[in-house]
Amino acid sequence: MRLHSLHLQAFGPFADRHSIDFDALTTDGLFLLHGDTGAGKSTLFAVICFALYGSPPRERNARLRSDHAPADLLTEVTLETTIAGKRLQIRRVPAQRKPHSRRPGEFVDHKPETDLKQWTEDEHGQGRWEGISSSHREAGKEIEALLGLNRQQFCQVVLLPQNDFTKFLRADASERRILLGTLFGTRRFGRIEEFLAERKTATAKRRDEARADVMRLAERIQQAAGDELDPATDAPRPDDPATLTDQARSWAAALHQQAITLQQAATADTESARRLLDDCRTTEQRTRDLHRLQQTHHTTTQELAQLDERTDHYTQLSDHHHRAHTARQLQTVLDDAHTADRNHTRTLAADTNARALLPVEHASQDANGLAEAAQEVRGNIGAAQALLPDEAALQQLTERLQAARTAQEAGRELTVTLNTVTTQCKAAARRDDLLIQVATAEEALAKATGILNQAAATYIDIRRRRTDGIVAELASRLKDGESCPVCGSATHPAPATPQPGQPTAADEQAAEAAHTTAEQKEKQANQRLSGLQREAAEAQGQAGGDTPLTDLTAQHTELTDRLRQALAEAANAGPAEEELTRLQQQQNDHEHTRNTAQQRLSALDATYDSLHTQRETLCRRLAAALDQHTTLADRITHLNQLAERLETAAECATDVARTTADLNTAAQRAQQAAQAAGFASPAEATSALLSDDDLARISEELTSWREQRLVLAARLDQSDLKNAAAQPPAGLEHAVAELEKTTTAHSQATSAQTQATARVTALAALGAQLDASTKSLEPLEAAYRTVDHLHGLISGGSLSNQLRMQLESYVLAARLEDVVDAANTRLTRMSNHRFTLVHSDERAARGAKSGLSLKVLDAWSGHQRHTDTLSGGESFYVSLSLALGLADVVTAEAGGQALDTLFIDEGFGTLDDDTLHQVLDVLDSLRDHDRTVGVISHVAEMRRRITQRLHVRKSPIGSTLIHATEAAE
Repeated sequence: MRLHSLHLQAFGPFADRHSIDFDALTTDGLFLLHGDTGAGKSTLFAVICFALYGSPPRERNARLRSDHAPADLLTEVTLETTIAGKRLQIRRVPAQRKPHSRRPGEFVDHKPETDLKQWTEDEHGQGRWEGISSSHREAGKEIEALLGLNRQQFCQVVLLPQNDFTKFLRADASERRILLGTLFGTRRFGRIEEFLAERKTATAKRRDEARADVMRLAERIQQAAGDELDPATDAPRPDDPATLTDQARSWAAALHQQAITLQQAATADTESARRLLDDCRTTEQRTRDLHRLQQTHHTTTQELAQLDERTDHYTQLSDHHHRAHTARQLQTVLDDAHTADRNHTRTLAADTNARALLPVEHASQDANGLAEAAQEVRGNIGAAQALLPDEAALQQLTERLQAARTAQEAGRELTVTLNTVTTQCKAAARRDDLLIQVATAEEALAKATGILNQAAATYIDIRRRRTDGIVAELASRLKDGESCPVCGSATHPAPATPQPGQPTAADEQAAEAAHTTAEQKEKQANQRLSGLQREAAEAQGQAGGDTPLTDLTAQHTELTDRLRQALAEAANAGPAEEELTRLQQQQNDHEHTRNTAQQRLSALDATYDSLHTQRETLCRRLAAALDQHTTLADRITHLNQLAERLETAAECATDVARTTADLNTAAQRAQQAAQAAGFASPAEATSALLSDDDLARISEELTSWREQRLVLAARLDQSDLKNAAAQPPAGLEHAVAELEKTTTAHSQATSAQTQATARVTALAALGAQLDASTKSLEPLEAAYRTVDHLHGLISGGSLSNQLRMQLESYVLAARLEDVVDAANTRLTRMSNHRFTLVHSDERAARGAKSGLSLKVLDAWSGHQRHTDTLSGGESFYVSLSLALGLADVVTAEAGGQALDTLFIDEGFGTLDDDTLHQVLDVLDSLRDHDRTVGVISHVAEMRRRITQRLHVRKSPIGSTLIHATEAAE
C-alpha cells in the first residue's frame, strides 16, 4: 500500500480544507509529523484509517466533526492510494448535522456517504476515474480484501496508534496466530483442522445417533419382555458402549426364547377354559328361557287386573263422548248467539268511549240529539272562518313591528363588537410587521455577535503573539551605550530579532479598536432587538393574542355583513310605524267625517245608529266566536274536534240500538235449539262441546282399552305360559354368576395367550432391528476413533502431539522464525547488540496452545526474558524491529501483500540519545528498500534528522498543516 494524496475538511481540530501530497512528502522514504500537543497530529492517522475502513482506530467516544468548522462546510475525507497494484480514490462523509437549505436556523441530518473509484486507462492511454461502489459495506469489503487486513490488524501492523505500538509484541499466541494467518495466507491449514473437527463432530453425531437407536431398541425390548422374563439381567448400558453390540444381540435372543416357552403354556390353558365355558353357556340359556316365560305369565295377569280396575272411568268417558257429539249438531246456532253478544259488547264500549269525550250537556243525548248538535257546531265553524282574514292582518302587523325592534337592538350590539375587531385587526397588522422586524434584528444581532467574537479572537491572538515576541520588540529599541530597561546592561551582545509576521503595537491597537467598534454595534443591535420585542408584545396584547390577521379580517367581514343585515331588518320598523300611523290617521279622518256628517246630515242619524249597532254586534260575535281561545284558528280547531266527536257519538248510539235487537233474536233461537237437544240452556250445550282432536283422542282411548283386554286374555290361554307357571321358580342369578365366572377365566387365559404371542412377535421383530442397529454401530465406532485421533494430533490436543501445537501454528511458527530473523537484523543495531528476539515453541502452561511465543535474549545476562519485562523505550524499539521484520517477510512471501508503508505514532521520546540515533539510522536505511515510514514525535532531534516534515499548528480557530523541508526552513 502506498499513499498519494489526502484531502480533508472540518475533521477533528482541522476546521478548513487541507490537502497533503504524500508523493512529495515521502520522496525520502521517511517523513515526520510534529507540532504542539493537541494540534491534531494523531488525527491525521485517524483520517487515513477512517478513509480506508469507515471508522477511526479507536471507536470509543469518537467525534469526527470539527467544532471550529463553519456550519455549511461538511466533514469530508478523500484519499488516493495504490493497493495491490490498483490506484483507488476513496471518499467518505460521516453522518452529521447540517443547516436546512430553506429554513435558516434549523438543522437536518446528513446521511453518511461512501464513494470508491479506480483509475483506469483505455487502449489510447487516456485515464479516468471509474466508480466501483457507493455502498459502505461493499467498499469496506473491497478495501479489506485488497489489503488483506481488517481494521484491528491494520492498526497492529501498518498503522501503530499511540499507546498501542507494542500490542503485537505482547499479544498472546491466539491473537498472534490470527494476524499471522491473515498475512501469510495459512488459513488452508486451519481449514484442515476445521474439516477434521467438523468430520469428528459429524461422525460423533452419527455414532451417538446409532448408540441411541440401540438403546431405544433395548428399552423397547425391555418393555415388550415385561417383568416375567427378567429383562434387566445382562441388558446393554449407555455408560458401557461395549455392551451395545455382541452382548446386546445375545441378550435379545435369550429373551425371545423365554417368551416362546411361556407362549406354549398359555395356549394349553386357553383350550381347557374354552370347553368349560361352552357347558356353562348351555345351562344358563335353558334357565333364562324358563325365567322369561314365568315373568311373562306374571306380568300379563297384573296388566289384565289393572285394566279391569278402570272400567268405571271408561264408562263415564263413553257418556262424555256421546254428549259432545250431540252438542256439535247445535254448533251453528250457538256461534250466532256468541257473535251477536260480542258485537253488542263492542258497540256498547265504543259508545261509552265516544260519550266520555263529549261535554257534559251532550253526554246523555240520544243519536238524533247528537247529530243536531254536530250540525250546529259545523255552522259555528263557518262563522269563525269568516273572521280569519281580519285576525291575520292584525297578527302580521304586530310581528313586523316586533322584528324591527329586535333587529335595532342587535345592530347596536354588533356595532360595538365590530369596533373592537377593527382595533384588533390594526394591532395584528402592526404585530406581524414588528415580528418581521424582530426576526431581522435577531439576524443582525447574531451577525454582530459573530463579528464581535471574530474581532475578540483576532485581538487575543495578536496580543498573545505580540506578548510572545515582546523580547524582540524591546530589543529593537536598544541603542549602543544606553541601558537595557530590563537588565540595566549598557552592552547588548545578542539582541533578539523579530520573527516574520510579528505584530506591532499599532497592530494591537487597531485590533483593540476593531473589537471595541464591534462590541458597540453588538450592543446597539441588542438594544434595537429589545425595543422591537417590547413593541411586538404590546401589539400582540392589543390584537388579543396570537390570532392570525387573516382570522381577524374574516371575523371583521362577517360582523360587517351581520350588521348590514340587521340594519336592513330594522329598516322595516319605519314602514310599519308609518302604516300604523296612517291607519290611525285614517281612523281619525273617518271619525271626523262621521262627526261632520252628523252635523250636516241629521237625517242620516238613524242610519248611522243602525250601522253602529251592527258594528257592536260584529264585535260581540267575534268575542263569542273566540270563546276564551287565543286565536280564531284555535277556536276553529276546537269546534272541528267537537263536531267530529258528536258525529262519532251519534254513529255509536245508532250501532248500539241495532246490535241490541240482533242480540235478542239470536238468544231466543239458541234457547229453543238447546232445549230440543236435551240441554237445559245454551250455556250447558256450549260446555259439552269438544274439539275434533279431543273427540278423536277419547274414541282412540276407548278402542285401545277394549283391544288390550282381548289381547291379554288370549295370551294367558297359551300352553307354554301355563306349563311354565306350574314349575318351580327358575334360578337365573346362580346360572348367570357361574357363566360370568367361567367367562372371566376364559378371557384371562385368552388374554395371557394373546400377550404371550404378541410378546414373541415383538421380541422377534425388535431382535432383528437390534441386530441391524448393532451392525451399523460397529463401523461408526471405528471411524470415530480414527478421526478423533487425527483431529487431536493436528489440533494439539492429543498426547501424541508433545508440543501441544496446532498444524497452522506449526506452519506459522516457521514464518515467525523468519520474522524474528528479519527483525533481529535491525534490533541488533538498535540495541547495540544487547537484545535478540527468540521464537519459542515450548508447551504453554495449563494446556494452552503452543508454538507462537516470543521472548527476548538479553546478552548482558545471557537469559531469555519475557517481553513484558522490557522498559518503555526497550519495548518501543523491539516492537519497531518486529514490525519492520514482519513487513519484510510478508512482502517477500509468495502471494503475500506488500507492506511498504508504516506509520508510527509517538514512542521516540522514551529513547535515550544514543538509542535514538541508532533507531534513526535503521529508519534511514529503509530508503534503500523503497519503503515509507511516517512518524509522529515531539523530539527535537527528529526534526534535525528528518528532512521531510509536516508541521501541525493549532489556533483558537482550528489547526493548520504546513509541509516543510530542511531547505525551506
